[in-house]
Amino acid sequence: MDLDDQANVSRLAEEKGTGEMIVILGQPDSNSAGLFAETVTRGDPTWAGPLAGVPLGLPVYHVLEPEIKEQMDPALYQEHVGLMELSADVDDIIKWVKFYREGGAA
Repeated sequence: MDLDDQANVSRLAEEKGTGEMIVILGQPDSNSAGLFAETVTRGDPTWAGPLAGVPLGLPVYHVLEPEIKEQMDPALYQEHVGLMELSADVDDIIKWVKFYREGGAA
């Protein structure tokens, strides 16, 4: 999550509040998905961006999670996410995003 993305999430959280927000990630690997999930829940762990030390506690999901997939048009999902689903380690990605979503121990 680059600094501009962090700034946008921070701005939206301030303007709208966190109660109406969820974050849906689309990173192709578990390391980046976990890092971004941690950033929007606990704050930027690299202490480099606008969310450094800002634990928003936002609910975060990955586009590969069944809860998200089942809400999408199957043809659009296949067109935009299908190749990633075939090539990514889906279980590992979901494991790390879920870890941060559920407030796993640091």
